[in-house]
Amino acid sequence: MEEQHPVIVELDLQKVAKESIWLTVLPLLALFLIRFLLEGGLELTFSFWYLIYGFIGYLILIVVHEFFHLLGFRVFCKVPWKNMDYGVNLKMGIAYATADQLMDNKGIRKALLLPFWMTGILPAVIALYIGDGVLLMLGALLIGGAAGDFAMYKELKKFPDNAMVKDDPELPKLYIYSTE
Repeated sequence: MEEQHPVIVELDLQKVAKESIWLTVLPLLALFLIRFLLEGGLELTFSFWYLIYGFIGYLILIVVHEFFHLLGFRVFCKVPWKNMDYGVNLKMGIAYATADQLMDNKGIRKALLLPFWMTGILPAVIALYIGDGVLLMLGALLIGGAAGDFAMYKELKKFPDNAMVKDDPELPKLYIYSTE
């Protein structure tokens, strides 16, 4: 049997960082516009405690973001918990969640977008409902924080749903194996 060579998809982190800025600023402006329209005005206040709340909230949501990737691997790709890992790569300045086994393309795409919905969109909707400006900003930051996930998703859409994908444990890189 002939050994199959994978197609390698690697993210350009500088490009992703630029996209992340736009994916943060545009939703933030849209969300504040929606808040303005819902409340009939916009009162912006600032305090030291808002800064602390925002910083701690951001750190918590980053951890939760990565947890939702792991949950996505478990639910959509049937990866056992023991085959997953998460952490922070300080050298690259990124948090990560990874699995050490092949996953189907359709499932991994769902796992890539789950954190966007749960740590970006959901907090933003809750913030609009309860009128919390800090949570609104956190939602926008986590929407922008999903830029790498969107970039990977976009690349994976080029391959069939049943292609098998292996995540690189150290780099923002995927190995795609055809099942044909």
